[in-house]
Amino acid sequence: MLLDGLPFGVTNWSQIPESVHPGASGTAMVRSRQLGDIQLRLVVYSPNYVADHWCHKGHIVFVILGQLTIEHRETPTYTLESGTSYHVADDDGPPHRVLSENGATIFIVD
Repeated sequence: MLLDGLPFGVTNWSQIPESVHPGASGTAMVRSRQLGDIQLRLVVYSPNYVADHWCHKGHIVFVILGQLTIEHRETPTYTLESGTSYHVADDDGPPHRVLSENGATIFIVD
């Protein structure tokens, strides 16, 4: 990731409109900002959330609250607790998706 041309700024996430994204089960409440080629997202997953797709995109994920599971189609599953992070490059390895048994709040840079 090259943070070239990224404008200086401060985000008050409570003022960013929230959108609802249904998963295969549960929902994701998403607030996002697009800054050039970089997207910032604050996501709140409901309990029993399972993503409705497998993803190839690279991410940096930080778990603020709760627990998040990153499932890879062909490799190990990773469980992230509050205060932990996960990172993967675009098209690096098998596709992945998110699950959250009890709900989670995360911050994503991609």
